[in-house]
Amino acid sequence: MSYYRPLVRHGEARPEGALHLVGGALWFTEVEILDRGAPPRVVPAGLLPEDLKLRLTGRRAAIAGLDMTQQHIMGILNVTPDSFSDGGKHDTETAAIAAAQKMIADGASIIDIGGESTRPGAETVEELEEIARTAPVIAALRDKSSVAISLDTRKATVAMEGLEVGASLINDVSGFTFDAALAPLAAQAGVPVCIMHAQGDPATMQDEPSYDNVLLDVYDFLSAQVDQLEAIGILREQIMIDPGIGFGKTQAHNLTLLKNLSLFHGIGCPILLGVSRKRFIGDIGQAPDAGARAPGSIAVGLAGLAQGVQMLRVHDVAETAQALRLWKALL
Repeated sequence: MSYYRPLVRHGEARPEGALHLVGGALWFTEVEILDRGAPPRVVPAGLLPEDLKLRLTGRRAAIAGLDMTQQHIMGILNVTPDSFSDGGKHDTETAAIAAAQKMIADGASIIDIGGESTRPGAETVEELEEIARTAPVIAALRDKSSVAISLDTRKATVAMEGLEVGASLINDVSGFTFDAALAPLAAQAGVPVCIMHAQGDPATMQDEPSYDNVLLDVYDFLSAQVDQLEAIGILREQIMIDPGIGFGKTQAHNLTLLKNLSLFHGIGCPILLGVSRKRFIGDIGQAPDAGARAPGSIAVGLAGLAQGVQMLRVHDVAETAQALRLWKALL
């Protein structure tokens, strides 16, 4: 099997034959062909298989009311006592709603609410506890705002309660592998979803992760999961994908994925990128304090946008929104 990565460019002057990337402002004239066990090679985009060309150039449908031809900021709202950089800051309803409203004012178009930490080493949270953390916050936020709300959960019962009180999207860091009831629930409810790749459970995922080829292995997982969800009734156009930076990956794995993000457009879904404040940013950027990693997080996020990523999941919304406005003005 061959894999095709568009070599993405921008600019008003475009060569004849340039193809628009997923209906947006970026474009490409060449693709890198990747095969397991063979060196990569670059060929003209005109040599793309027709079905893949359609996936790489087709305009993405709106998800949770958000235009996927534009770039979006997903604000992270962890209502947990132990998340890696902001645990305990939003573990009351009042604090959580105030934080969400500030993120919306600062430029977030969707808020991601999670009641179970997925930091390396984190233990599983009981369903009733996770519901008690998330459902009241979702309900209160929905009462105050029409903003899109993402529920970050791996569990069907948690998702069901969240959807009933106003969640707009299910964001599963296990890629719908943890709870077999979650995907059918999403299909029945007709809500969009985000599939993330993770190798292993959060409690053990950073214990010597290994891959045959991290880029192609992650692509194959996401592609297979999208096919599986589509087969049970979730429309491909209502599925987002996330390569899961930092989830069962070494620094080298993370960098390989980040350098080659445009490959994932071939699955035919919008891409969400979550790198905010992660350990590799602290290591490379020499910022041991997670709260001081906004500059590095923004740098990596902008590099992702330059490869056509549609959504950035971030802690530092105001700073990211400012960078995004400048990036779009220059683009």
